[in-house]
Amino acid sequence: MSKNPTVRTTVTLPAELLAATDKAISQGKAKNRNEFLAQAIKNELEAIKRAEIDAALAEMAQDPEYQAQVLKMEAEFAVGSWEALQLGESPT
Repeated sequence: MSKNPTVRTTVTLPAELLAATDKAISQGKAKNRNEFLAQAIKNELEAIKRAEIDAALAEMAQDPEYQAQVLKMEAEFAVGSWEALQLGESPT
């Protein structure tokens, strides 16, 4: 059994997108339409996921409770970070 099974489907595209896709394929950007569309969909899904992560991080940045936790952690690690910096700068 294949790790990534494929499913046949049909899509309807504007003519200019199909023409641009075919041009990209003729330039060697992909082997065929299937590969090109699969990569385009993968890229779009990754962009959506990154946007969701960015939105969550932006929300956290505005959360006073989260900010308090960050400041507490920074204070707890400050001594260790300073010692590591000093060790890194000392001559060997």
